Amino acid sequence: MARISYITDPDDPELREYLDLARRYGTPRPETQAIRSHVPAVARAFSRAWERIFRQGVLEHSLKELCRVYVSKTIECEY
Repeated sequence: MARISYITDPDDPELREYLDLARRYGTPRPETQAIRSHVPAVARAFSRAWERIFRQGVLEHSLKELCRVYVSKTIECEY
């Protein structure tokens, strides 16, 4: 049983927008965004970087895919 609660409707409009984007796109995972939202500064820092790197296209798609594979291998994800 999980012991960390999910923040699903933060008061901060910026965090609420990041959670909405995560729900809409599925990335980053909404559950992890809801956990990060316990510490708003962490949620903002992560989300701003995510937006710049992954959504706004600072990285080429092939490098993004390589990052995804690396993370999957690192955590031994078989998906």
